[in-house]
Amino acid sequence: MSFAFYCDVVFGGLVLGGLYALIAVGLSLQYGVARVLNVSHGEFIMLGAFATYSLYTFLGINPLLSLVITGPAIYFIAFLAHRTMFNRIRKTSPTIAAFEGNSLLASFGLLFIIQNVALLGWGPDIKGFHYLSGSIKLFGATYAINRIVALALALVAGIAFYLFLLYTRLGKAIRAAAQDRDTAQLMGVNIHKVLGFCFGLGAFMAALAGFLISMIFEITPTMGLPYTIIAIIAVVLGGLGNILGSLIGGLILGLVGNVVMCFNPALSMVAYYIIFLLLILLRPAGILGKKA
Repeated sequence: MSFAFYCDVVFGGLVLGGLYALIAVGLSLQYGVARVLNVSHGEFIMLGAFATYSLYTFLGINPLLSLVITGPAIYFIAFLAHRTMFNRIRKTSPTIAAFEGNSLLASFGLLFIIQNVALLGWGPDIKGFHYLSGSIKLFGATYAINRIVALALALVAGIAFYLFLLYTRLGKAIRAAAQDRDTAQLMGVNIHKVLGFCFGLGAFMAALAGFLISMIFEITPTMGLPYTIIAIIAVVLGGLGNILGSLIGGLILGLVGNVVMCFNPALSMVAYYIIFLLLILLRPAGILGKKA
């Protein structure tokens, strides 16, 4: 195997890892902070992908500009869902464990609602569009320009989000709520606003990932659930509630998945499940999680 082959494998793994990191961070915000194991998370990825496709195909809006429209719209949809549904479930649940179970069931319902609306609107067929489909050669390997752009945007978004968590007042409130919600509330954090913001921001990160996915892969209305599963594995890999761990977990899964796909594409999901099972058995707290 040549040096160019290894470069191509690493590059492809970084592209996938960047996408998985964004998806995992979004789910980590929704579960690690808002305590909603949102199995409809992948449907917001699908909505972001199809919104980008529709704006480009039917209205001619540049995909790089369409996020200005799709991102806030999907954030608003998720924020509204949290305020009207999950917040109500939180108030009527006697314990946090009961809330997590009830919200999980509610998110299953949300999954099927969004998926079926998408099937009615866009149909069951595979969709796709060509954007920045040229390529460049580097170190003997050929790289698609749209994948380079997707990797660059994913890295910029991940770094910007991490800096936001570290240095802004709202970011510190989010980290405090993730570590200890009750103590954060006693210290003056408006926990209800933070939870709603985190749920909406998680959907925004999913929409960003969907926008990037639509530029490089074909899309379908049923594409969401596999991405949700990958996000859950990445969050567990990094450590529940640890947002930096989710970023690292997503990158690791992307690299592992691309290596496996080079030998047998059908085994990539099998590799993810093996990693998940090993984590549960050997280190359930994850890479950056605290041991019990």
